[in-house]
Amino acid sequence: MSLFERFKEESVKGQGNKSIATDTLEFSVLKRSQEFWKLEADLHDFLLEELKKYPGQNREQETLKIEELGQAFFEQEGGRLTFEEKQEILNYVKDELMAYGPITPLLENPTISEVMVNSYDEIYYEKNGRIIRSNVHFVDNHHVMRVLERIVSPIGRRIDESSPMVDARLPNGSRVNAIIPPLALKGPSLTIRKFSDIPFKIKDLVHFGTLNKDMAEFLNVCVKSKLNIFISGGTGSGKTSTLNVLSSFIPNNERIVTIEDAAELKLNQEHIVALESRPPNIEGKGQITIRDLVRNSLRMRPDRIVVGEVRGAEALDMLQAMNTGHDGSLSTGHANSPRDILSRLETMVLMAGFDLPVKAIREQIANAIDLIVHQSRLKDGSRKITHITEVLGMEGDTIILQDIYLYKETGLSHDGKIEGKFISTGIRPKFTEQLELNGYSMPASWFVREW
Repeated sequence: MSLFERFKEESVKGQGNKSIATDTLEFSVLKRSQEFWKLEADLHDFLLEELKKYPGQNREQETLKIEELGQAFFEQEGGRLTFEEKQEILNYVKDELMAYGPITPLLENPTISEVMVNSYDEIYYEKNGRIIRSNVHFVDNHHVMRVLERIVSPIGRRIDESSPMVDARLPNGSRVNAIIPPLALKGPSLTIRKFSDIPFKIKDLVHFGTLNKDMAEFLNVCVKSKLNIFISGGTGSGKTSTLNVLSSFIPNNERIVTIEDAAELKLNQEHIVALESRPPNIEGKGQITIRDLVRNSLRMRPDRIVVGEVRGAEALDMLQAMNTGHDGSLSTGHANSPRDILSRLETMVLMAGFDLPVKAIREQIANAIDLIVHQSRLKDGSRKITHITEVLGMEGDTIILQDIYLYKETGLSHDGKIEGKFISTGIRPKFTEQLELNGYSMPASWFVREW
């Protein structure tokens, strides 16, 4: 039995004729004749052989060639099929040959932000902050593994029993995490977090309600003034998107070095050097960590260092860079609050293997970081910047923080959406005078407290 026959047999088992609609995208599950599925398998084999005759084509040329060859095939073999049936066969085969199989429609739907494959027959996706089960699925575990290979091979990564976990990216920048047996008990598991093909701008975040205009203008001034800013938040809170937006405020004449595990940032400035870490090879050698890249970046004459995420010993090197003249650095980290990210940074510095006194670590943190932007994903799925907090310095053994902006929840709407508003605490940041001396205006209206 061919791949396609098995897939359709599984799809229709016990379901009859039905379709599951998800707003702009409909996934059909229809019973068809044996001739229909035989033609699908024959078309797949035909295209595989024919495409070998046209090596060196780019993606666009290959897509056009598949369309052309498909039409030629149906003129000979598909006489009794309707136009819709022919198109359905061709689209499915095209997804198998050029994209990511059954999950391709999910990845191409702009309203879906995340795709989660728990096992070959259990696929979920996130839409408007809510998780929904999809009726599309793979044929079997081998089918999932083929798609995984297609994702990780072009970027030099591998996934097998000796290396059963991988972080990778799709060509459009979407982040991919995969884990396979023996670690994943239900079979290969795949999580794809999608990013917009066109990077978000600050006006998009304002439109989404992630922050308000005053906060946006305030952060714009802070980035241009070369404050060291740390973005904290939980998984899926939107830290990377916010980092990308804040990085877009960096003036075009500055040299930017970006450092990431899997390259996701999309900056429009001209002078950018993008670095990406490398996992060990099959012999366990050749690994290049984020820490190695941070150290190396200091020798590259950067005006700005942007680290996608600090999660280990690289925290020490990042803090030392911020404290030795590399102002304007940006980074993100997982935390539940602005205070929590400071505790996590202490722990990560200790992971570097140096037995440093806690007070010395805290002084490094207090001197290095000027501003913490904390982002949360609320219960209704919306993402908000809930704190913009200034790091004032040390008082005894404690780092002093001062909230400048907060998000205050006020209740629930009739449709279950969280209602709230962004408020200023009424406190002007300690660095205001310094920024104004450098020519940046910080109007008093940004810091008017609502009583």
